[in-house]
Amino acid sequence: MRSAVGYREKGTASWYGKKFHGRRTSSGETYNMYDMTAAHKTLPLPTYVMVTNLNNNRKVIVKVNDRGPFIGKRIIDLSYAAASELDLVRPGTGPVLVEAITPGKKPPSSVPVQKYFISAGVFRSKDNAYKLTVVLTEAGFSTSHIRGKIVSGTELHQVLIGPYGSESDAMKIKSTLSDLLTEVPVIVRE
Repeated sequence: MRSAVGYREKGTASWYGKKFHGRRTSSGETYNMYDMTAAHKTLPLPTYVMVTNLNNNRKVIVKVNDRGPFIGKRIIDLSYAAASELDLVRPGTGPVLVEAITPGKKPPSSVPVQKYFISAGVFRSKDNAYKLTVVLTEAGFSTSHIRGKIVSGTELHQVLIGPYGSESDAMKIKSTLSDLLTEVPVIVRE
């Protein structure tokens, strides 16, 4: 498509995650399953769209930076983070409304803009951080991942779980972690 102006379509959404994490997208960006992005067959790259889950009316705004989906009659392929916000991870697919965001038009206030993570630990050793993600994944926390950061010139490896769409969702998960962790988990807002 030459322009996304006026684009509005109902159909089925799916999502893609770890298998593609770190690979190049059609726009040349690196796919990050924890970013709010999506793949679409024909919209210009990049285009911002609002996606509404028609089963629960949850909404997200995503940046279309990739091509797909190429299975069946699906109209959009969401990143893991976007699918999580819409509560589409477990079912895998769901009915959605996709609407292009017109430049200069303010998005609806009901669209979540904050993401919440649980920091399960910070390590100097990447191996120790990886070991914790294995423990968490085996315990059912499949969204655990490592994020590197530099603090006072030292590289640290933070183990995060999430993202979650609200602080209350993150708090519920945090309360179930005490038996698995030696450190007290902390809620991180982005």
